[in-house]
Amino acid sequence: MKNAIELFAALGDRLERFGNDVATREVILRATEENPWFSPEEIRRAVEALNREMLQRNKLQKWLEAYPALPVARPAEVLVIMAGNIPLVGFFDLLCVVASGHRCRVKPSAKDRVLMEYVVQTLRELDPEVPVAISDATAQTADAVIATGSDNANRYFRAHYAGIPTLLRGHRQSVAVLSGTESEEQLKGLADDIWAYSGLGCRNVSMLFMPEGYRPALAVPAVHPKYRNNYLQTRALLTMQHRPLLDLGAAVAVEQREFPTALSELSWSYYRTTDEVAAWLAEHDAELQCVVTECLEHPRRVAFGQAQSPRLTDYPDARDVMAWLSEIVPSSSSHGSRIEN
Repeated sequence: MKNAIELFAALGDRLERFGNDVATREVILRATEENPWFSPEEIRRAVEALNREMLQRNKLQKWLEAYPALPVARPAEVLVIMAGNIPLVGFFDLLCVVASGHRCRVKPSAKDRVLMEYVVQTLRELDPEVPVAISDATAQTADAVIATGSDNANRYFRAHYAGIPTLLRGHRQSVAVLSGTESEEQLKGLADDIWAYSGLGCRNVSMLFMPEGYRPALAVPAVHPKYRNNYLQTRALLTMQHRPLLDLGAAVAVEQREFPTALSELSWSYYRTTDEVAAWLAEHDAELQCVVTECLEHPRRVAFGQAQSPRLTDYPDARDVMAWLSEIVPSSSSHGSRIEN
């Protein structure tokens, strides 16, 4: 197989033209038919973000320099069970498995199968020996499993794969902590952090902390018709329940210090000191994915407008996937096996 840096940099070069030719426009069309929540614009956005943040040769090289023990000497078979809430959300795990030197068997979400199959096919065109294969089965033998899904799904994965190493991710949400002095550009970025991909990602902001008396002027973008329908239903339900709400025109905001349960609902809360917010964040760390702010230190802090542009080192759930993969060894039953392309 080609050097991982060269392989994925070549993939980035190929994705530079994604959406600019008949073949990839057809891929986009089929992906939107498969998942009506996906739009052509946001599919292109997701591909561009992956290319910019994860497939540049210099960024790949700097990232992998932190793992001198990789690639592993004895490749294992790693099953990656992917989510499909936003386009190509499972790509990073594929990248990690292959870059670490292991063999990757991908089970894509039914909601994102077209795009993932396109990426795997492109990798094979670039290098026929790349150890990646699409698999519909979860019962085949694997040495380790990375799975992203609902909390209920992860309870099943935990029991089903009890005998092998697993890295499981469940439901998380993200918050923004405002100082009250944000610029117009920062608030525009915050709106993107909230509504990008219809708010379906765990990195989308769904809770706002603000200093007392501050109410940011959020420019609400045009939203997906399915999201708007959800907003109208949520607003009607909260109104029938006589719950106070702030109507933002495409979402409703409710004053509470707990994460919302509806897609088009935001939570907001006033604070007196940032120490008060820091304590809340620490208490709810297991529920958090990232924190959008410039007024508070946090290990998973990101700048306004960058929540949906994760970098190679922005590991989901703060679990270093590459460090975890470096400890995976093949079982005796799988030693010497190979993925059939």
